[in-house]
Amino acid sequence: MEVYALVGSTGTGKSHRAMIVAYQEGIDTIIDDGLLIKDGCKLAGRSAKREATALQAVKRAIFLDPEHAEEVKKRLREENPERVLVLGTSLRMVCRITDSLSIPRPTRVIRIEDVATEREIKLARELRETYGMHVIPVPTVEVKKDFPGYLVDPLKYFFSKKNENRRKIGEKSIIRPKFSMIGKLVITEHAVAQIVTIVALQTPDVGQVTKAQVEMSGEGVKIRLEITARYGCFLPDVARAVKKKVETNLESLTGLIVYGVHVIVKSLETQHK
Repeated sequence: MEVYALVGSTGTGKSHRAMIVAYQEGIDTIIDDGLLIKDGCKLAGRSAKREATALQAVKRAIFLDPEHAEEVKKRLREENPERVLVLGTSLRMVCRITDSLSIPRPTRVIRIEDVATEREIKLARELRETYGMHVIPVPTVEVKKDFPGYLVDPLKYFFSKKNENRRKIGEKSIIRPKFSMIGKLVITEHAVAQIVTIVALQTPDVGQVTKAQVEMSGEGVKIRLEITARYGCFLPDVARAVKKKVETNLESLTGLIVYGVHVIVKSLETQHK
């Protein structure tokens, strides 16, 4: 199986472009927003657009739910496609998806800027930010079964190559998910810093967290922690334990993608309190 990645930040038109990219690259299978799609039809999965909040939508999109991941993995094994196109806001997100589904990481990365003009990306962002509109690359008749009561409009898609007649290559649907109807949900850097501090202090042999720096980027976050460790412990093991605990808990509690956790043992505590 060969995996391609289509990467672009939120609301830049990836799902809108997915079908034409797949057509051009000879790909018939797409993984987008928690769905496994083949030849324009949903085969398995649950759309992230059904979730009540943006954070739950991110968790759904990266297949954090084991039951959801297993459903899609099983269908992938049955279909055994030669090529798969995976959509994500970053290469790291795409790799999280491929790892969750136990398929190879991408051999080719296509960025939204490679397949859409600056004007098209700007228009996609305006539609998302102003009207909360999202695109799913499956026909409306498929989407309506999963999105009762949502705004669902069909969008037929045509494509033509040089010296060929214009032909229909699929149908997409425009929806407005619940999390686009209820306004924005923001997790501040301060809140993230509080979470990682609490989690780090729950790690054995960590005496204090003296500094927690948070760098937000897209739908992900980078963390830099300075800690005081207790004298006598093996410091590399403590740092690794903090790193793993922070990454796991932060993704679980916020739905944010953790791009990195850097742990600095700044000092030692010589007496247990």
